[in-house]
Amino acid sequence: MKILLVDPFHGAAGDMIIGSLLDLGADEGLVRAAMRSVVGEPAFEHVDRAGIRAVRVRTHAKAAHRSLAEVLARLDESVAPKEAREMARRVFLRLHRAEESIHGAGAHFHEVGADDAVADIVGACTALLSLGVDGVAVLPVALGRGFATGAHGTFPIPAPATLAVLRDSDLQTSLGAEEQELCTPTGAALLAEFSTLKAADIGPAKISAIGYGAGTKDPHHTPNVLRTLLLTVDTAVSHDHVDLLETNVDDVTGEVLAYTLSRLMEEGARDASALPLVMKKGRNGYLVRVICRPERTDHLAAVMARELGTLGIRCFSTVHRFTIERTVEPVTVTIRGRSYTVDVKCGWFDGKISSFKAEFEQARACARDLDLPLREVSGIVEDAARQIFRERGVLDE
Repeated sequence: MKILLVDPFHGAAGDMIIGSLLDLGADEGLVRAAMRSVVGEPAFEHVDRAGIRAVRVRTHAKAAHRSLAEVLARLDESVAPKEAREMARRVFLRLHRAEESIHGAGAHFHEVGADDAVADIVGACTALLSLGVDGVAVLPVALGRGFATGAHGTFPIPAPATLAVLRDSDLQTSLGAEEQELCTPTGAALLAEFSTLKAADIGPAKISAIGYGAGTKDPHHTPNVLRTLLLTVDTAVSHDHVDLLETNVDDVTGEVLAYTLSRLMEEGARDASALPLVMKKGRNGYLVRVICRPERTDHLAAVMARELGTLGIRCFSTVHRFTIERTVEPVTVTIRGRSYTVDVKCGWFDGKISSFKAEFEQARACARDLDLPLREVSGIVEDAARQIFRERGVLDE
């Protein structure tokens, strides 16, 4: 397995995250195209930060004040991969919740709604996904202290929005002695979204790559960089704890149910489903079940109550979930004389691929392009994948 370990010993910002991941081996072409599509041509360069060579990222964007809807519309115009756009959307929703908890409903993004923040978030999500890691762990985030000036005037460091984001995450923090802002709201939201496991759960690992992303300032007494490490571990990281939320409903339409499941996924649920039930007095109903990280439980329970009108939600706290190693393998096929590359999601057990499936959105795009049934395109891709895995000797048969 490949694990990304983020070490924000001197804080984190969006540009530092992108730079560090590029230095680690992220796809520069994909990242550049994604950022260019929302702002303009970014600049990547190597600089020195207190003796450490690091990648500096510049977006050349101007400040702006936008609503959430305006920011998301700009995101939809990006050419970033679909999964990166979805991840970026979740990052913006984290920031929006943080802003509203401080300024009230209808808050504008101010600094985090500026073009450079949009580019940073889209670029960072694209960079992470291009690395194809199986998990991300984040070491304690240095925050800094003191005061700074922003759109609302002078504010204390850490910024209120940064603290609000971190409060709703499972990240650990440290203030440190630095009299400056080390972690920005954008940096905090990205790391909170990226984090999928605890560093203590990784176990023995080999360091296969190291990346450094440069901050804007260049103090001489300490390297203003974000460090990331790409680790290789021999066995799957299977320690995962989640909360399970459930409620029974018998008075909602199918449209409301579908909308609610979609909303729950957008708000950070790991999975959301509805199972048909026969309830008291023979009424037809549904069991709505949500799997989420413990820090998202209260928020998602509120979404369920608001959207479904339910009066009670059961919470099964800290459920241990067994997870197997997962990878994404690109498979190239030729259909009707045209070449397509489709990602195949693979599940591994004991060093063998025990299950695999063509990525739905990519297979659907091919099916529409070729005017073929989706199941036929998926079957062609999965047959090709099966042959490749057999030739590699990794298929569990």
